[in-house]
Amino acid sequence: MQSLFETEAFTEIKNRLDNLSEDSQREWGKMTHGQMAHHCQGPLNIILEKKDYGFKPNWLINLLFKKSMYSDKPWRKNLPTAPKLKETEKRDFVTEKAKLIELLNEFDSQRDRDDWKPHPAFGKLTKEQWGKMQYKHLDHHLRQFGV
Repeated sequence: MQSLFETEAFTEIKNRLDNLSEDSQREWGKMTHGQMAHHCQGPLNIILEKKDYGFKPNWLINLLFKKSMYSDKPWRKNLPTAPKLKETEKRDFVTEKAKLIELLNEFDSQRDRDDWKPHPAFGKLTKEQWGKMQYKHLDHHLRQFGV
C-alpha cells in the first residue's frame, strides 16, 4: 500500500481529487459527492490534531480492524463507516472539496514530521502506518466515485 507521505502517492491522490466532479458516478454507497468530501476530511483532521471526534481506545476494534487500516489489501465496497465519521447532513461539494484540498496540502507540508500523536481509537501508529492509512482511506472513496 502506498503512503500519503510519498510524493508520488500524494500527487496521485491530488490529481484524482482534481478529477472528482459532481458528474463523477458513485459506484457504491449512499454518500453524496459533498458528503464524501467532508467525510474524507475526518482522518486528516485527526492526524493534524484539528478535531476530536470522541474516539476512545477499544481493544476489540484494535484486534479486529487495526491492521486492515494500513495493510496492502484495499478496503471492500460498502464497508461500514465509523459512526462518528458518518455523514448525514447535506454538504456543498465545491466547498467541501476545497476544504479537503486545503487539509491535504497542510498534511503534505508536515511530511517530514516524525512525532505524530497516537490515533485516538487505534493507539500508537508508526509514521508509515499513518501514511498508508491516509492514502488507503482517500483511495477507497475516490474509487467509490470512479476516480
